[in-house]
Amino acid sequence: MNLKKMILVAVLAVSQTAAAVPAFAIPASTQSITGNVAAAVNTTQTVVTQEEPSATDPLPPLVTEAPAGTVTPTPTPIPAATAVPAATAVPIVPAATPTPLPAVTQAPVDGVVPTDAAIPTATPLPGSTQVLQPTTTSGLTTSATGGGQLILMMNSNKMYRNGTPYTANQPMAVKNGVSYVSIRAMVEMVGVSYTYDYKTKEVIVTKGTSIMRFKTDSKIYTVNGAKNTMKGPAYQFKGTFMVPLTSITYALNIPYTVDNVQKRVILTLNTKPTASFTVQPTEIYAGQTTVNYVTSYSSPNGTPMAEEQWGGNKLDMYDQPGFYTVTYSVRDANNLWSDPYSVTIQVLQPNQPPVAQFTTDKDEYKMGEPVILTDTSYDPEYEELTTTWSNRGLAYFNPGPTSIQLTVTDKHGLSSTFEKTINITSEQLYTQDEVAKLFTIPGDVLTFDGGLIPGLPNLPYNLSSDSYTLIRSNSPETVNTEGVLYRETSVGKTRFLVHHMNNMTTRQKLYVIATNNGIYPATITTEYSGIAGPVTSPEYTGRISIQKYYNSMITGSSASQIVLQPGQSVPILTDLNKIAMKPKEVLSLSADLISDYPILYNVVMVEQTKDPVALLPTLPILDRDGVHNRGTYPDSTRIINVTDVVGTTQSKLILGDNKNDLNLIGIDPMTGTEASNSGNFGVLYKIVLDRVAANTLITFNPRGGNYLGSLLVNGTIVNLPNKGSLSSSDMNAVVFRTGEYEGPVDITFSVASGSNLPVNFVFTPLPAKK
Repeated sequence: MNLKKMILVAVLAVSQTAAAVPAFAIPASTQSITGNVAAAVNTTQTVVTQEEPSATDPLPPLVTEAPAGTVTPTPTPIPAATAVPAATAVPIVPAATPTPLPAVTQAPVDGVVPTDAAIPTATPLPGSTQVLQPTTTSGLTTSATGGGQLILMMNSNKMYRNGTPYTANQPMAVKNGVSYVSIRAMVEMVGVSYTYDYKTKEVIVTKGTSIMRFKTDSKIYTVNGAKNTMKGPAYQFKGTFMVPLTSITYALNIPYTVDNVQKRVILTLNTKPTASFTVQPTEIYAGQTTVNYVTSYSSPNGTPMAEEQWGGNKLDMYDQPGFYTVTYSVRDANNLWSDPYSVTIQVLQPNQPPVAQFTTDKDEYKMGEPVILTDTSYDPEYEELTTTWSNRGLAYFNPGPTSIQLTVTDKHGLSSTFEKTINITSEQLYTQDEVAKLFTIPGDVLTFDGGLIPGLPNLPYNLSSDSYTLIRSNSPETVNTEGVLYRETSVGKTRFLVHHMNNMTTRQKLYVIATNNGIYPATITTEYSGIAGPVTSPEYTGRISIQKYYNSMITGSSASQIVLQPGQSVPILTDLNKIAMKPKEVLSLSADLISDYPILYNVVMVEQTKDPVALLPTLPILDRDGVHNRGTYPDSTRIINVTDVVGTTQSKLILGDNKNDLNLIGIDPMTGTEASNSGNFGVLYKIVLDRVAANTLITFNPRGGNYLGSLLVNGTIVNLPNKGSLSSSDMNAVVFRTGEYEGPVDITFSVASGSNLPVNFVFTPLPAKK
C-alpha cells in the first residue's frame, strides 16, 4: 500500500470515529461542525430534565462529527450487574424462554398496522418471529427494584434494564437531526400500556390518569387533550412506530442522563406503587377508642393493587397506653412491592370523666336574696368542659328546699352531675324586678314593657363627626352571578362594610382589590378589621365580624401596611378570601383603612379558582337588588357627647330611626345616583357620657326587629345578647351598671349586618340595695 492510500485510510478511520461520538443536550446554535479530531472524544456527560429543549433534540445525528470545545468526563459505568459488550450484538433468545415483555413482529406490508403499536401486550402477535426479552437473568429485576435504570445504547438496538440486556425491534435512529426510538420498546420497558387507533393512526399510551396520543407523520402529540409539539414527526419504519426520544420521555415524565463517552442514554424509571394510611381518630385512648385505618394506594402506571400487607403492632383497639408502630405495604399486579409506610400511634391513658361541683355562698336565703354560685368543676385531663345548669337563678321566690343541678361534659361525651339543695325562707329581700335590674350580668337579658320605652324622654346630646368615608357594599346582598359588587375611589380614612351571600351553584370567593392609578407609590394602612364567615347565617356573620372589629381596636391585631406601586392591583384584607363560599353562605367585613394617595377599590365575587385581578377588566358591574343598600357616605364616624347627668330619671337614646338620628346621605358611584344609608349600617357611633349617675342601669333595646350584635363599653366587649338573640321590643340586654359613685361611660357601637334598626339605649335608675 503506498503512502497516499495509507493517509486516505487513516483519514476515513478518524472520520468514522468522530461520527460515532455525538454531542448531547447542546443547542443547535452551539453545535458547530469542525474537523478537529480531538473534539470527537472531548465529550461531556449531560443530565437532561423533563423539559423539552426549545430549539433542537438533545441527541443530534449520529453521522455528524462531535462539536469542538467540550470537556471529557469520567465515563459513567454500565450497571455492575451485567457488563455491556462494546461491539458484539446482543443475541436473540428463542421464544420458548420465559419473557417479561410481549412479542415484536417483522415489518408488515404497506397499509398494515405497525406491530410496534399493536393492541395486545400479553400474548404474541400473529406472525411473530422474535421476542423482546432479556438475554440473561443476571442483575436486578424490575419486580425487585420497581424500575431503576433503563439504558439505551446509541445507534444500536441494545437496551439494559437494571443491568439485564434486552433487544429492541429497531435501534435508536436519527432522522433530520432528531433522535428517534421505538415507542413500543420504550413503553413496554417502562411498564405502561398502549393501544393503536386504526382510524386515526395514533398510538395511545396510558400512564395512570394520563392519556397520550402520538399520530403518524405528525409533530403534535397530546396529553389529556393538551397539545405538545415534538422536534420531528412520528413515523413508521419496518413495522415500527418511531417517536422523538425527548418527546416520549417528556410525556412519560422520565428524567434521563446522556453519557457521550459510552454512547448511551440512561433513563431513571419509577414504576413502584406507593402506599400510605392515616389513623382515625386523632386521639386514641387505651381500652376505649376503636382505631380506623384509612389506606391510600397509587401507581405511576395505573397498575391495580394485588395484595396489601400490614406489619408492626396493628390493632383495632389498644389495651395499654404507649407508642405503637404500624407499617403498610402493597403489591401491584406487576408484582412490584411499595416501600413500607410507617405510622407511630400514641395511645393515651383512658379518658377519665369530668367532675362536676359548685358551691353557694350560703345554705339558706331569703326570697329575692341573690344566690352566689361558684363553679368548681374540673377535668382530670384539663380539657374544656361544657356546663349545663338546671334551676339556676339569680334568686328564688318560693319558700322551702330548692335543688340546683350542674352537669359538665368533656369533649369525648363523658359527663357528671352535681346537685345541691338550699333552703328559701318566707322572708323577702327583693322583688323579681329588683333582682333583675340589680344583678343581671352584662349581656344577659331582662324584661321591660317595650310599649313604654318610646314614651321615655330622649337624651339631649352634642353631635360631631370624623371624616371616615364609608363604602357600604350590601346590594345585591344575594349575588347570582360573578361580577363587580362595588367600585369606588377613596383617599385618606376609608371604612368598609361588606355583606354578601353566594347564590350561585359553585363555590365563590369575595375580594377587595386595591388599584393605584396614580404616578407615585401609595401606602394603605389597615387600622381595624373584622371578617366573619362563610356560614349560612347572615345574623351570625354580622355579629362575629363586628365583634372581631372591636377586638382589633383593643389589641391592634389588624394593624398592617401595604405599598402599591403605580398601576399595581392587589387583593387586600385577604382573610376575606381565604375560604371559598359554598352556595347560600355569607361573608361579612368591617374594616378601617387609611391611604396617602387615591386608591380605586373594587369589591368582586368570582369562582374560587379564578384570578380576580386578571378578570377585573372584563367583569360586569352588578345591579342593586332594590332592597338592600349600597353607597359611598362621608363622615361615617358619629360622636355623640352628653354633658348632662344621665340616669337620675329614666331616658333613652335612639339610633338609626332617620328622625332623631338622620341617615347618612351619599352616592352610588356605579349609577351616579343619590343614596341614603338606611339604618346607618357601617356608621361607628362613639357615645361619650361625661356624667352617669350612681346606681344607673344601661340596657340595649331593639325596636326594628331581631338583633344580634355587640358593642364596646369602657373598652370591654359586651354581647347583645350572650345567648340567643333580641327578638322582641320587651327584651333588654344589660350593657352596663354604675356603682355607688357618678362617673363617665364610653360606648362604641356599630350596627351588626343582618340585624335591624332602630335601637334604643335605655338609662334606668336602680332600686336601692338592701
